[in-house]
Amino acid sequence: MKILLAFAPFIVFAVVDRVVGSLAGLAAGAVTAAIMLARDLFGRGRSVKVLDVGTLVLFGGLAGWAALAGAEWPVFGVRLRVDLGLLLIVLVSIALRRPFTLQYARERAPRESWDSPAFIRSNDVITAAWAVAFLVMVAADLAVLLRPDLPVRYAVIATVMALVSAVHFSAWYPRHLRARAQQG
Repeated sequence: MKILLAFAPFIVFAVVDRVVGSLAGLAAGAVTAAIMLARDLFGRGRSVKVLDVGTLVLFGGLAGWAALAGAEWPVFGVRLRVDLGLLLIVLVSIALRRPFTLQYARERAPRESWDSPAFIRSNDVITAAWAVAFLVMVAADLAVLLRPDLPVRYAVIATVMALVSAVHFSAWYPRHLRARAQQG
């Protein structure tokens, strides 16, 4: 699924944040997002995705803010800002009636289905599932920040479960709709 590649900046951020620190992680996420955006800008048959633009703005903005303000956020404070930003990108795409998954789905679907209400509705549902996953991640980050006595592994488990659930739902739901349509 190409949509998973869109989360590469978040993976790079998480790894670099853990190994080097938050500012380096945010900068690495911004650089990765810029590379992905450039790939879409200059790649044949590719289009710029709202998630890629939002990710670059998110990581670039947070890295700039942290560098200029000398911010020293705890690990889950940085994760909270990143996860809130991601949730905001997804919610704005829903509010603008341009669910972020639509751009990825159009790369795989026949052109004649792009404007069908069923195609758009299925992307609304899939994008909403991702929003729920990101909301779970935000709640897990907040829980660890507000209750330092909670084991960090609970937040990690909640994050992994939320993301795995969103990935599985994104793959299952279109198959489910096709099977239902074939049944009558």
